[in-house]
Amino acid sequence: MNIRLITAGALLALGLAAGPAAQAQRVLFRADPATDSMQVSYGPNRRFYQHLLLGYAPVIGRPDGSGAALRYFKSAEPFIGVRNKFRLNNAASVGFDVRYARLVYALEQNSQKLLPDATLHQQESIVLSQVQLEPFVRLGFGRRGNVIGRYLDLSGWGGWVMATSHRTEDEPGTGGSARTVVVEHGLNYLRRWPFGVATRLGSGRYAFTARYRLSDTFTAGANPVYVELPRWLVGLELGLF
Repeated sequence: MNIRLITAGALLALGLAAGPAAQAQRVLFRADPATDSMQVSYGPNRRFYQHLLLGYAPVIGRPDGSGAALRYFKSAEPFIGVRNKFRLNNAASVGFDVRYARLVYALEQNSQKLLPDATLHQQESIVLSQVQLEPFVRLGFGRRGNVIGRYLDLSGWGGWVMATSHRTEDEPGTGGSARTVVVEHGLNYLRRWPFGVATRLGSGRYAFTARYRLSDTFTAGANPVYVELPRWLVGLELGLF
């Protein structure tokens, strides 16, 4: 009889001890979905996504006249930035880029050169360092899960030219040196607030990009012999995600 009582008491004690533990496990299980629901709102094809990007876009086209011939492929705009994308539905998103861009016009050295003067050098360039903002509308194509997929972006962009420079290089240098490099800063004949339109056709992390500048290169007070420089930049972009 004592043995039966002891056994029944032990089983009852184990049941009472297991009850709170089982209840605690159920509470923890119910608490997890709130955390999960916050995580699934972030991703390449979810409510919000952010990633780094970099690219290289050569200058395309010719100046509007003589005196400012360019060395193509060396005249280009490398850039790096951050993209923020907000999904509206499975086919449409909106967003904006913030980027740093360094636009280089490598000047051809010939007898017609007038920008910024007629002096010939071994190498010469005009550089505009910019901060740019580009809002965009994105249209997605095809069925896809939580990936970037194929898309077309339509956008407008504007920027602030925070620094300008005119760089020349000549060989041999003066005083027995191998070369002489001269850099002039603060070029007052260049506009500081460029703007334009753009488009981007992409698949995954790769995109073909084209930007057109609506604003003029030179200020109203610039030398009247300066001709407008090419307005198109066409190149490739790589998303880092």
